[in-house]
Amino acid sequence: MGTTQRRRPELAAFLRTRRARVTPADVGMAPGLRRRTPGLRREEVAQLSGVGITWYTWLEQGRPINASAQVLDAVARTLRLDPPEREHLYHLAEVPYSSAPEAVAQAVGPEVQGIIDALEPRPAVVYNSRFDIVAANEVYRTLFGVPLRQPSGRLPNALWALFTAPDEDCPLMFRETELPVMVATLRAAYGLHAGEPVWEDFIGKLSGASPLFARLWESGDVAEPGRRVKGFRHPAVGELRMTSLSLSIHGMPECRIVVYTPDDEQTAQRTALLTGMKNPAL
Repeated sequence: MGTTQRRRPELAAFLRTRRARVTPADVGMAPGLRRRTPGLRREEVAQLSGVGITWYTWLEQGRPINASAQVLDAVARTLRLDPPEREHLYHLAEVPYSSAPEAVAQAVGPEVQGIIDALEPRPAVVYNSRFDIVAANEVYRTLFGVPLRQPSGRLPNALWALFTAPDEDCPLMFRETELPVMVATLRAAYGLHAGEPVWEDFIGKLSGASPLFARLWESGDVAEPGRRVKGFRHPAVGELRMTSLSLSIHGMPECRIVVYTPDDEQTAQRTALLTGMKNPAL
C-alpha cells in the first residue's frame, strides 16, 4: 500500500477518535435529545469549523480531497487538538506543517545545566535562536568573558559581544569567515520571528552599534547551525583550535547546546588550564 493510501485511513480514524472526545458542552452547545454520538456529530464539526458538511465527511472518510492549512487549523481548533496532534493531522493530510512561533527560551532547568557542567573541561553553552547565552559552564564563561547576566538583567548575547568588542579583546579568530556564518544562522531563525518587537529591536540596535553586522545582515544569507572548526584566543593560555557541535534540546524549541571540543593535544592541554580559572572581567 502506498504512503497516501495508508495515510488516508489513518487520517479518518484519527479524526473520528478526536471528534468522539469533544462534547457539545466543551464547545458551548446544548447536548440535545436522543444523542447517540459520544462526542460531536460530523455536521457540528463542519459548522464550528466553517466548512461544508460534505467536505468534512469526505475528509473523515479518508477520501482523496485537498485540504488547506487554514481549513485544517479550523478543524484542529474545533477538535481541541494540542500541538503534537495538530502536527500529526497535517502529516496525515499531507499538508506542509509549520509550527507556531514560540517565545525564545530565557532559562534552562537544572538537568540541562548539569549536563553542560559535566562536559568540563570542554566549553559548553546553551544558545537560543537569537544567540542569547541562556546557560554556560564555567570554562565557556572564562574563555569568552561572559557574565551570568547583563547589568540590565537581560541575558548576555554572543553576537552582541563579538560584533562590539575591540579586535584585540575578541576571543574569536578568523572573524572574517566566522561572523558571516553566525549572522546567516541568525537570519534563518529570524524567519519565524519577523516583525516581533524584541527581534526587530535587537537587530536594529546591533546594526546601529556595528556597521559590519549591518552589512552582513543586509546580504540576506541564510545558514543552519552545524559542526565547524573554530579558532579562539585567551590572554592566559594562548590560541585554541576547537570543533563546535550543536545538539538540539527536546522540549526547548529553538535552543541548542553547543560543545567546543579541542581539535589537537595542545588545545586540550591549554583548555584544561581554563578549569577553575576566574576571568578578571567576570
